[in-house]
Amino acid sequence: MEKIIFDNIIFYWQRSGGISVVWYELMKRFLENNDNVGFVDYDATSENKYYGKLNIPAARIVRYCQVKGLKLRRYLSVKVKSKTTFIFHSTYYRICRNRKAVNILTVHDFTYEYFRHGISKWVHCISKRYSIRKSDYVICISENTKKDLLKFIPQVDESKIRVIYNGVGKSFRMLDEELRYNDTDEKYLVFIGGRDKYKNFDIALETAKLVDMKLLIIGKRLSDKEIMLVNSYIGNNYSDLGFIDDEKLNQIYNKAFALIYPSSYEGFGIPVIEAQKAGCPVIAMNRSSIPEVIGNKDLLADTEDCCEFAEKVRLLFDSEYRERTIKDGLVNSQRFCWDKTYEEYKKLYLSILGAENVRNN
Repeated sequence: MEKIIFDNIIFYWQRSGGISVVWYELMKRFLENNDNVGFVDYDATSENKYYGKLNIPAARIVRYCQVKGLKLRRYLSVKVKSKTTFIFHSTYYRICRNRKAVNILTVHDFTYEYFRHGISKWVHCISKRYSIRKSDYVICISENTKKDLLKFIPQVDESKIRVIYNGVGKSFRMLDEELRYNDTDEKYLVFIGGRDKYKNFDIALETAKLVDMKLLIIGKRLSDKEIMLVNSYIGNNYSDLGFIDDEKLNQIYNKAFALIYPSSYEGFGIPVIEAQKAGCPVIAMNRSSIPEVIGNKDLLADTEDCCEFAEKVRLLFDSEYRERTIKDGLVNSQRFCWDKTYEEYKKLYLSILGAENVRNN
C-alpha cells in the first residue's frame, strides 16, 4: 500500500489554472523521485493541459472513481481501502473517510469568500470549511492565506497549519542581452491572468493609456464586450495573445518594460516571481500576499488609482533605478522554486508518517 495518496480531482474539473500548475509540479517530482505515492484517478480522459504530461503509471492508481455527476460529487469525501496508516492529500478540498488516513489539504486562497456570490459560493465555502476542519494538517501557500484562513474559520487549531510557498518553473530566466529589453525597443506592458473584477484589468488599461505604451494581454481571449472596453481606453494599441506556453511567456517577460499586476487579492501571485526571474520589473498592488512575496516594495501601489500605477511605471525610465529593480527581483526570486516546495512537502509527509509509526508501536 502506498504511504502517500493524491486525489487527482483538480485535473478533471479544471482545464488549466494556478492550482493545476501547483499539483503538476509537485506530482512530477514525486514520480521522478520514485517516492511511495499512489493516486485516486477517474474513469474518463482529462482535458487538463498538465495532467497528460504526468504519465502516471497504471500501477500507481489505487482507485478509479466515476466522473458522472462530478460537479456535485467533487465535494464529497473519498473512500480508499487500507489497513495501514497512509497520508491522503486531495488536490481540491476533499478528505478520505478511512480511519487510517491522515488527511492533508492545501489552501490556495479565499477568493470565493471575498468575491463570489450566490449558491456556488455557499456550496464551495461549506465544503471547504468542512474539509479544512476535518483535516489533520493544512498547508497554506502564504502567510496571508493563513491569516485569511484564521479569519474565515477561526475554529481551526492553528498548530495544524503549515505555510509552504509555491515555486516557479525553470522556464523563467534571463535570456541573452540581445533578447532582452533595451531603450531602443518599443515599450510594452504585460497583463497576465484572469480578468475578474478584483484583478483590476481596467487599471492596467488606464495605466497603459497614461504612459502611452502597448499592452500585451495574456490569458483567456477577450470577449466582444472586453474588446470594446479595451478599444475605449487604448484603441488598437494592444495584443490579445490568449494562453501561451512558458517559453513564449518567458520571452515576453524578457522584452517587456514591466509587468503590471494590479490585482487586489492573491493567495500567492506566481506571475510576480515568474517576471522577476526573467528580469522583468513588476508593478503591483500593495495588498494581500503580494508584499510578502515581491521583496522590494518600491513599485507597489497603495491605492487602486491608475495615476499611481503610471507614476510607478515612469520611475523605470531611470536606467539605474530599473537595473537596481531587476537585480533586487532576481535575488528575491531565488526564494521560490518547485524543488524547494517539493522538499518541504516531502519533509512534512515523512515527519507525519514517522510520528504515526511511533504512535502505533
